Amino acid sequence: MLVLVSPAKTLDYENEAATTEFTLPKLSKYSEQLIQECRKLTPQDIASLMKVSDKIAGLNAARFESWSPVFTAHNAKQAVYAFRGDVYTGLDADSLSTESLGRAQAQLRILSGLYGLLKPLDLMQPYRLEMGTRLENAKGTNLYQFWGDVITDEVNVALLEQGDDIVINLASNEYFKAVKPKLIKGSLITPVFKDCKKGQYKVISFFAKRARGMMVRYILDNNIKTFSGLTKFDVAGYYYCEAESTAAAPVFKREEQ
Repeated sequence: MLVLVSPAKTLDYENEAATTEFTLPKLSKYSEQLIQECRKLTPQDIASLMKVSDKIAGLNAARFESWSPVFTAHNAKQAVYAFRGDVYTGLDADSLSTESLGRAQAQLRILSGLYGLLKPLDLMQPYRLEMGTRLENAKGTNLYQFWGDVITDEVNVALLEQGDDIVINLASNEYFKAVKPKLIKGSLITPVFKDCKKGQYKVISFFAKRARGMMVRYILDNNIKTFSGLTKFDVAGYYYCEAESTAAAPVFKREEQ
């Protein structure tokens, strides 16, 4: 299985990664092009474009300015250890075994507005550039136009390299829109996580994000390779609901917490 996830806004460049192994981002030539566009923006432009505070806008202006096409252990960190958000809390990459980390490098890909598609151990310099950002560029008015078919092509390459034809989409809608499902050379499965609240089962963003990370971890630790294996996901009280599921959208429910 090839698993796709979103990045996170929260980053950790203070603590050391759990491994010194790293790879380099394959699409960094595209990142350079985006950085050049981002460097044209003032902090005020960034605050307006990204809808962030002046402090965060200033921080990101400084990040764009200091970004380098040369990635080193001093200016970058492996992506799966740099991202800190709800998905990554569920994944808990710091405690991955050597075997599970190896599977992650082969089977997990992180969608990114700046880097396109990252392997877990790809070095990544700090940034904030969400996929939905309407950034003017040579190819259009937003990042979806900028990336075009590039990300989808790389998903197909990764799919071929890891040896089967199943893509598990655990990314948000904002990020998965950068992938073109009709061009994917495999079966697409998008799990749905529903939590019970006041007697009603619904997708609750906070819980769903963590559940996505937990499912990534479950796939890696248990070497899941089939749909039937995926349906056995039972972490943190979630269970497979066959009655509400389809082959493309398995539903996992959990009782009120």
